[in-house]
Amino acid sequence: MKKRLLPILFAACLLPATGALAERSEPRGLLAVFAPRAAADRQDDRQARAALKAAVQQAMADRPAGRIWCVPFARAISGVEIRGNAKTWWDQAKGRYHRSREPKVGAVMAFAASRAMPKGHVAVVSRVLDDRTVLVDQANWVRNRITVDTLVVDVSPEGDWSQVRVANGKGSLGRVNPVKGFIHN
Repeated sequence: MKKRLLPILFAACLLPATGALAERSEPRGLLAVFAPRAAADRQDDRQARAALKAAVQQAMADRPAGRIWCVPFARAISGVEIRGNAKTWWDQAKGRYHRSREPKVGAVMAFAASRAMPKGHVAVVSRVLDDRTVLVDQANWVRNRITVDTLVVDVSPEGDWSQVRVANGKGSLGRVNPVKGFIHN
């Protein structure tokens, strides 16, 4: 019982008090202590995060009436000019953009197609908390909504970001989702 509750309690503590749908720039108090990073890296991240958050605000202001999808949202805020279903982004990025297994602020997390997500999914990294935990901005993870600073945890055995769990609006981490990697602009 303890083993099942610990991940849920940990995730609940990392989520903003108003849930994964909170639209704000900073997460609330984190329990975990993260390794310090070089000052230059932190400054680069702050600048990248500020630019990303400005793009998110613009995308939210320009949101079309009706249905919203992850692909146009990710394209608008990341600058990665790829079209088509999210499941095709990783292959389309080959030779056009840098691809890696390392999350960086502004990089597109490319989810593979799965039974639960037959068209795949794309989200944009908004903050790197540690080597296995990030926050993302995304559209349509929760149907027809833009969610910002949503917690994503790498649960792959190798720590290579090939499998992740994404916080849901109920304050817990959802199912395991396959990820192809990160597309960097």
